[in-house]
Amino acid sequence: MTAVAPLPELPVLKSPPAAKSPTPGNPGEGIDYEKFLDCVHCGLCTAACPTYLETGNENDSPRGRIYLMRAVTDGRLDLTEKVSRHLELCLDCRSCETACPSGVQYGRLIEPFRVNMQNLERAGGQGVGWFERFILYGMFPYADRLRLALFPARLMQQLGLDRLADRLGITRLLPQKLQRMQNLLPPLQPRGPQLPDLLPAIGPRRARVALFTGCVADAMFHHVHWATARVLQRNGCDVVIPKTQGCCGAIHYHSGAGTPALHMAEANAEAFPKDVDAVIVNVAGCGAMLKDYGHMAEELSPGREDLHTRLDAFSHKVKDVSEFLAALGPVKPTGEVKLTATYHDACHLAHAQKIRAQPRQLLEMIPGLTLVPLAESDICCGAAGSYNLTEGEMADRLGERKIRNILATGAQAVVSGNAGCTLQLISTLRKHNAAVEVLHPMELLDRSYSATP
Repeated sequence: MTAVAPLPELPVLKSPPAAKSPTPGNPGEGIDYEKFLDCVHCGLCTAACPTYLETGNENDSPRGRIYLMRAVTDGRLDLTEKVSRHLELCLDCRSCETACPSGVQYGRLIEPFRVNMQNLERAGGQGVGWFERFILYGMFPYADRLRLALFPARLMQQLGLDRLADRLGITRLLPQKLQRMQNLLPPLQPRGPQLPDLLPAIGPRRARVALFTGCVADAMFHHVHWATARVLQRNGCDVVIPKTQGCCGAIHYHSGAGTPALHMAEANAEAFPKDVDAVIVNVAGCGAMLKDYGHMAEELSPGREDLHTRLDAFSHKVKDVSEFLAALGPVKPTGEVKLTATYHDACHLAHAQKIRAQPRQLLEMIPGLTLVPLAESDICCGAAGSYNLTEGEMADRLGERKIRNILATGAQAVVSGNAGCTLQLISTLRKHNAAVEVLHPMELLDRSYSATP
């Protein structure tokens, strides 16, 4: 009998050595290193990443940015201006999280990393620029200041002076970022009455909710808040509107200013009553931020367990209005709205909050409304909060990409659940002289309920 040769000894596979803790002052400090290791570099995220689709540069992809952040954290790569630029160009749209089969929490990497990057810049003597100090941080997060600043713009629109200034080239004398602000202004509707403290349910009471009004949305889209409140009333909800609420903090947090964002989170958690069934949001970016309060507190203030618990409890009550209505069981609208529309998936609704079907389900209930599909509906339109003010070139490229797809549908209206997307879409459609309305889902539901006999 022939002897069988023994199998060769196989090498023992070892896990890669754990990374050394980043040195103090490293932007990777405080980030759970295991979150970097979740990425298996498969590259499926690249097809979903707007900046990679536009540039084709691996460093502008989620996989590439994770590699850069991890290399900086390990001390294998310096945080040079070029490295920082690739990280700053990220929209933080989180479409990569939807595409990733490994469940990489990209937002939990890029957001704290960029906060730490800004802290290092400040420690190095680099001050906040005039635009950030006076506009981004000094005006946008405060609805009353923004309303006051918009008064001349509203008057100019009513008198047609804004169009005259454009034709005469006067607006081109403004600094570049102020030009972009002017171009992004939507047609400002009459503000209408202030929302009261309480709007009672119509019919049997089914829930008691609080409405988050925020800052930019309240100043520019107050009519959408009213439409949202009326839709909630029609669905049997008492609607509470806390007067001490404020900005969600996204403007600060996504631009790297963590401390004021955390203060805003604490103030909002205190402002909203504890006895409501849900805190309702109709702006995708705000909703994603409010739902992330607990995570943000852990990243920015790791030793305060009481704060983590309090903000996490608040976050669990936050619901997008379409998410809430779909779960509640919406009252069927019966008024006809004869319109062909297409739906744009706001990044922070589809990717950050995983809400896709609910807005479409609500829209499909409206008699007379025809909903047509939109190619690349979940690719970012380029708004990304304040990104279209600070990263104009990339924002414009993505805006044009989105509008080409919208116009190809032949729709009379595009529906968006986010104020930033609405501003971007209106502005880019205006450049094309396209007669396409940009509407919030609640505006269309409100039209249908209002037309009900």
